[in-house]
Amino acid sequence: MFRPRTAAVASLLLLPMVAGGFLLQNGSARSTPRLFDQVLSIVANRYVDSIQGTAIFEKAAKGLVRELNDPYSELLAPKANEDFNRNVGGRYGGVGMLLEEQKNSGARRIVVARVFPHTPAEEGGVREGDLITRVDSLAVNGDVIIDSVSNALRGTIGTTVHVTYARPGVTEPIKLSFKRAQIHVPAVPYATMVGDHIGYIPLQTFNENAADEVQEAARKLVAEGAKGLVLDMRDNGGGIVEQALAVSSLFLKDGQPIVIVRGRNSPDEIAKSSSEHLPMQPPLVVLSDGGTASASEIVAGALQDHDRALVLGTTSFGKGLVQSLFPLDGGYALKITTGKWYTPNGRSIHRERKLLADGRLVETRPDSLETEAEKRAKPQYKSDAGRTVYGGGGITPDIIVADDTLSSAEQEFYRSVAPKAQAFITTLNQYAFELKGSPRDFTVTPAWRTELRSRLTAAGVLIDPKYESAASKLLDRELDRRVSRLVLGDGGAKQRGLAEDHQLSRAVQLLTTAHTQTALLAAAQVATASAKSSPQHE
Repeated sequence: MFRPRTAAVASLLLLPMVAGGFLLQNGSARSTPRLFDQVLSIVANRYVDSIQGTAIFEKAAKGLVRELNDPYSELLAPKANEDFNRNVGGRYGGVGMLLEEQKNSGARRIVVARVFPHTPAEEGGVREGDLITRVDSLAVNGDVIIDSVSNALRGTIGTTVHVTYARPGVTEPIKLSFKRAQIHVPAVPYATMVGDHIGYIPLQTFNENAADEVQEAARKLVAEGAKGLVLDMRDNGGGIVEQALAVSSLFLKDGQPIVIVRGRNSPDEIAKSSSEHLPMQPPLVVLSDGGTASASEIVAGALQDHDRALVLGTTSFGKGLVQSLFPLDGGYALKITTGKWYTPNGRSIHRERKLLADGRLVETRPDSLETEAEKRAKPQYKSDAGRTVYGGGGITPDIIVADDTLSSAEQEFYRSVAPKAQAFITTLNQYAFELKGSPRDFTVTPAWRTELRSRLTAAGVLIDPKYESAASKLLDRELDRRVSRLVLGDGGAKQRGLAEDHQLSRAVQLLTTAHTQTALLAAAQVATASAKSSPQHE
C-alpha cells in the first residue's frame, strides 16, 4: 500500500521541477533587461486569477520599490500623492485637534489628545479624552488606523465635516458638525523663562514658520534677560529641511557648514549657514531624545560640531536619509531615497532599521538608551574646538541624561487602569477644567483628591488597594499638570513642573553656572569625566 502513495507524491513533486526545467531551457542563461518583461507577460497571461486593467503595472512597480528594503521609499498612488503634497505644503483645512491612538485589548481607539485654541474644535466644545467613533461615512472601529481618521478630518477650507464622539458619563453619542478652517499648529507653541533667567524654547516641528518663530522666541527671551537658552527638540520628528538650515543659521556664523548630502554618482552637496543670525548669542543647550529625527538631527549635529550648543538627553532617532519625490504618469509619484545626511565633520546621522510587517520600524542595533561606557565605544570624531563627538548613527548627546521613568509600582497602576483609559483621561480633564479658576499658587487639596476619586469611581475606574500609594502620587501629579496648564498657561506650567523634567532641570543647572558657551562645554567635559570614573555608569 505504500508504493502507490509514494509514487503519487513523487509525481506531484516532479511536475514543478519539469516545468521549471522547460522554462529555463527556453529562457536566457543569464539575467537580462528582458527578465522583467518576461515575468510581467507570463503573470498577465497565465496567472490563475486575472489582474484587471493597469493594476499589474502598479503591483510590479510597488514590488520593485518594496524589494529595495528601504522603509522610507514608496510608490504613492494618486490619492496618497495628493495627501502627501497637502500635508507637506501645509495648505489644508482641519478642525484643530491632536489625535492619539490608544490600544485596549488589542483594539485601536482614536482619542482627542489636545484641542488647539481658536479652532472649530474648541468652539464646538470638543474635550481632551473624547473618543472619535465616526467621521462622515468612516466608522472608526478597532481596525481603523489613526492616519485614516486624520485624513478624513482634513479637507478643503470652508467645507463641512461631521464627527461623532463618545464621552464617559454621556450616554448618547455627541454629534457635531465643523466648518474646516486653516489650522496653524505653531512650531514654537510658547517660550518662557525657567529656573534663574534661563530661556526655554520648545521647537516641536519644522514647518514653514519654524525659523521665524525660534528667532522671535530667542529675541524675546534675551530681551527679558535670559542668561542662556534651551532649545528643546525632544519628540521633534523633523519637517522642512530649509527651515532646519535657517534655524541652524540663527546660532552659527556666516558660511559655516550645516549638513552634507552624499548621493550616488553626484558630488557632495554642502549647505552652509546664511540668512539671519541672532545678534545676541547666549550659551545654548539642545535637548534630544529618541523622537528627535531628521531635520532636528541636522540642527543638533551642526550646532554640536561647531561647538555652538551642548547636546543633552538621549541619542536621537537616526533618520539620516534624503528622499526625493519624482512625479510620474497618471498622478503617481515615487518617493525614493537618493542620499544620506552627514554632519559638518562627516558623521552619518543615519541608524539602520528594518520595517516589520505591522509597519513598525525597529533598530538593527538599538542604542538609544546607551550608557556613557557604550557611548565611548562608538566611532569618535572631533568638533571645531577639538572636543570628542560620536558617530555611529543618530546624534549622541554630550551629556546623557535618561528620560524620566515611572517606578514599577506606577507602571503597574497605569496598566491596571488601561482598560478604562478613556474614562480615566476624560474625568481628569473635565475636573481640571472646572478648577481653572483656581489661584495661581494653588495646591492639590484633600478635597480635590476626594472629589477626583469619587468621579473616577462613578466613571468605572476602580483603583486596586495594592496600588494605593502609587495611585495617590500619580493622581496628584496628573491633576496638578492639567490645572497648571489651564491656570498658568503652558509656560507657567513648565516652570511649575520643572523638577519633574530631569533633562530640562540638568540643562538649567548647567546654564545657571556657565555664562558662556566655552564655560558650558567645559562644564560638560567635567561632568563626562566624572561619569567615566563612576561605577554606576559602566
